[in-house]
Amino acid sequence: MSMKVSAPDGVKVYNVSSSKNVPQWLSESKKREQKKNEEFRRRLELLQDFRFNAACQRIKISPDQQYIFASGYHPPQVKVYDLANFSMKFERHLDSEIVDFQILTEDYSKAAFLCADRSVCLHARFGSYYKLRVPRFGRDIAYAPFMAELLVAGSAPEVYRINMEEGRFMTPLACKSPAVNATGLSPVHGLFACAGEDGVLECFDLRMKSAAGALDAATNCGAPGQELTAVRFDDAGLQVAVGTRNGLVGVYDLRSQRPVVVKDHMYGSKIVDIKFHASPGDAGGNSRRIVSSDRHICKIWDINTGEGYTSIEPTEGDINDVCLWPNSGLLMVGCDASVIQGYFIPSLGPAPKWCSHLEGLTEEMEEAAPSVYDDYRFVTKNDLVKLGLDHLMGTSLLRAYMHGFFVDNRLYNKAKSLTEPFAYETYRQQRIAKKLEEERESRISMVKKLPKVNARMAAKLMAQEAEAAAAAAGDPAAIAALKKKGALPQNGEAAPVPNIMADKRFGAMFEDADFVVDENAEEYRALHPNAGHRAKAKTEEERLLQEHFEQVSEDGQGSSGDSSGGDDDDDSMDEAPARAERPSKKQHKKDGLGVSNGGVSKAAAQQGKPSKGPAMYAAKDAASLQAFKKRESRADTLELPLAERVGRDRSAAGSSNPGTRLGGSREIKFVPHMAPDGVRGRGRGR
Repeated sequence: MSMKVSAPDGVKVYNVSSSKNVPQWLSESKKREQKKNEEFRRRLELLQDFRFNAACQRIKISPDQQYIFASGYHPPQVKVYDLANFSMKFERHLDSEIVDFQILTEDYSKAAFLCADRSVCLHARFGSYYKLRVPRFGRDIAYAPFMAELLVAGSAPEVYRINMEEGRFMTPLACKSPAVNATGLSPVHGLFACAGEDGVLECFDLRMKSAAGALDAATNCGAPGQELTAVRFDDAGLQVAVGTRNGLVGVYDLRSQRPVVVKDHMYGSKIVDIKFHASPGDAGGNSRRIVSSDRHICKIWDINTGEGYTSIEPTEGDINDVCLWPNSGLLMVGCDASVIQGYFIPSLGPAPKWCSHLEGLTEEMEEAAPSVYDDYRFVTKNDLVKLGLDHLMGTSLLRAYMHGFFVDNRLYNKAKSLTEPFAYETYRQQRIAKKLEEERESRISMVKKLPKVNARMAAKLMAQEAEAAAAAAGDPAAIAALKKKGALPQNGEAAPVPNIMADKRFGAMFEDADFVVDENAEEYRALHPNAGHRAKAKTEEERLLQEHFEQVSEDGQGSSGDSSGGDDDDDSMDEAPARAERPSKKQHKKDGLGVSNGGVSKAAAQQGKPSKGPAMYAAKDAASLQAFKKRESRADTLELPLAERVGRDRSAAGSSNPGTRLGGSREIKFVPHMAPDGVRGRGRGR
């Protein structure tokens, strides 16, 4: 399963709804194609179809913790999810946008919806039951189960009471504030709180007509004149938390007029929701925390000190509502996005029983959560030298970590702008060139056999892939080559080589010039010590071959031995014994004829076609053959005058055998000899 994990403030937060989702309007054929997608098959869904077309407004849990209610808009609708089956039980559409709703029973059978058209819709198990209207536009709704009354607060200085048992309106509660933005009901003593538009918090005992008390909560929190946008009682009934429009959260003890702690969200956005959370088995209340949310971020902090524990910042849309599962670490966030975001924090509490598999998944990913440092950047010592910040080593501005340092992002950006003033312009030009190249490729289809970057490595990989494919197909030559390299598995069956060039992880290696492999670099030579020697030896051998040998054509004639075809009879007579005395292949090999498999014959070169067979090379003379065997060059010697060259050959031959020349040739002397009868006879060579 795939889950995104982050660790703000060192606390691991798992996003259980970050996987890929399939739109409802997608055709069946496209949905079947998604089954072949590895990312889609490994997705994790908290609940089936846990999403809306446009956005989610409110999320609530039924009192028996078996169902989840969620409302959305465009179109206005409500969905009910059955946790026993991990799926949606039903959905219902309404005529107007849902502002808020309350679940009236333990299960899903009865609910009341406050809509934007001043109507209150009552729904039963079978569907819509009754619809009534309130005098003013409503902003919040609450339900008092011990009196069976719906309490509707809105843009009026009073709270409307609807008695569900008698089916009629009761006398409204008169408030001092010109309007009420939010309401809260204590589950312990039944105290009803109203968050006023003028920053005043009023509490009512529903058995009495007047308010039990009023408090200017916004002024005491340090935000005079600001509206109160959220209010919540804790489970013990002794503390109440209020949120202001400018992002402050104040926690009050009902026995005091001063806040115990004030938390600033630092965003300047209104507080949309407040929840109290207690860890399981917390008897002393030392681990009690508050989950407060504004439009941008959801913060979890200590109720006594206000110290931040962790935070959740959705990547899509503004936050509308937060649902915290009781006594667990599961949070569901309704945003201005189609998918309802789900987050699991193992250190905050265990997973609920209906999704206990989350704990097993997070344990497997325990080692994979990276540390997040939003304000710092990791740099090495070489990077510090390039930036001119190496003189700061040992100071508080650099924090040593592993093989480098952590530096503040502001300091890093300032130093980089000073050392590379034209870096942005260079980056801009590269982006423009890349866009132009993409547009050019879209107009003209270009077939590229090898990439521009790391072409040699790409050719090597393509050759390995082709060789492995041939061996897998049963080619004897390819199998023999793999055996020679030792790349054949023990079972004798060649496995296909993965196509690295097609892998997205290594795509930039053959596209981005920053990943060019420099074969002349010291690091490359250290990893491949024989690469330079092989290239140098191959170049030296080709040079000596061209110097000491000449290529023989396919008909056996040398490259410089073209006959002129003269008309003289003596020449034709001399050519006959020359052809007869032409040495055989064995003699050629003995006298210095060489064969090269990588050459091109003269006839083939003249026709512009490569030779199918091996190319034949013949040594120019015996001296060239000896020099080639010794891996020596005679270029300097051949440039000398004839006299100096002969003298050097004689001196190199030595005085022991003055008739021997360098290269194995010998001098022949002829002395005429007289016969006894005075007739000149044949001479004798010696």
